Amino acid sequence: MSIETISLSGRKKQVSNKEMTFWERMYLVAIVKGLIITIQHLFTRKVTIQYPEQVREMSPVYRGQHMLKRDEQGRENCTACGLCALSCPAEAITMKAEERRADEKHLYREEKYASIYEINMLRCIFCGLCEEACPKDAIYLTTSKVLVPSSYEREDFIFGKDKLVMPLDIAMQNAQLKNAN
Repeated sequence: MSIETISLSGRKKQVSNKEMTFWERMYLVAIVKGLIITIQHLFTRKVTIQYPEQVREMSPVYRGQHMLKRDEQGRENCTACGLCALSCPAEAITMKAEERRADEKHLYREEKYASIYEINMLRCIFCGLCEEACPKDAIYLTTSKVLVPSSYEREDFIFGKDKLVMPLDIAMQNAQLKNAN
């Protein structure tokens, strides 16, 4: 048994350099096939929409901008466990945990909270794994069409708690809706 006949994977193939025929060398068959495909596309229905007048329907699995939830009393749900940062495949989330002081009981639910919570929107791929990993349901991706505003500075794409935490009035509305149901 020679070394040329041994195949560890069993998928070894013998390649042959056979001579191409005249029609294969002319590439006419390939050109005609390409033209047929092009002509078929000329007669298919266009998918273009007239944007301001027509609005495209959003996908049911659409994931928009991140938001950190508050409870019905306006306190942040995040306990800085770090599971969202661990589950993020793009490593876009960074946080720093601190202990809650006695005068901060009205701001945070648990003894530990995220003093710094940042998401680098240039790295984020909006996969939703952070939302699934959070045991306290503190972070979620909204259905708003506003994703990340454009800018020329990289620092503008790092969203801190000032941009991520749910506004207090929205938290109160959510609490009223939850109590009504």
